[in-house]
Amino acid sequence: MSVVVIVLPKLEDAKKIRKILMGHGFPQVFAYATASAALSEIREHESGMVISGYHLKDMYYTELADSLPPHFELVLLGSASTVSAADTGILSLTTPLKVYDLVNTAEMVLHQMERMAKKARKPKRRSEREENYIKNAKVLLMERNHLSEEEAHRYIQKSSMDNGTNMVETAQMILTLLFEEG
Repeated sequence: MSVVVIVLPKLEDAKKIRKILMGHGFPQVFAYATASAALSEIREHESGMVISGYHLKDMYYTELADSLPPHFELVLLGSASTVSAADTGILSLTTPLKVYDLVNTAEMVLHQMERMAKKARKPKRRSEREENYIKNAKVLLMERNHLSEEEAHRYIQKSSMDNGTNMVETAQMILTLLFEEG
């Protein structure tokens, strides 16, 4: 389950946002006044989002963003001028904060972070048939192009990335093309 960690210089402000989010059905919302306390909480969870002010008591938002684990996203909270001066690529919310914007942003970010965490947890296993396509394509490449197994594997990997296909589809294309030539 993803969490929301709010870290603002004024703990009272963080608690107000926490109350709003909990009132809209977010079960795990934490409020802190320092980035170090927020990071301690974050380490206990798999994924989530951090709502942060620009300048915290113990670090700037950029330092906090750099310290976050992979499946956490930082959302900068600040005035329009502060947010516009922030680094590009940082998601942000402007103050005065609208409840609608806060809730929708939190839902969107948490959904994305949960999807990424779930995807990272479960590597998709290939079926025996799919493994055979890759193996046969490698064998054919090794015979016809005099490649080692590692070189043939890398060729299939690179081709799949270049073509935007997975390795099984690439192996099937290689088999089809090489059999049509022969």
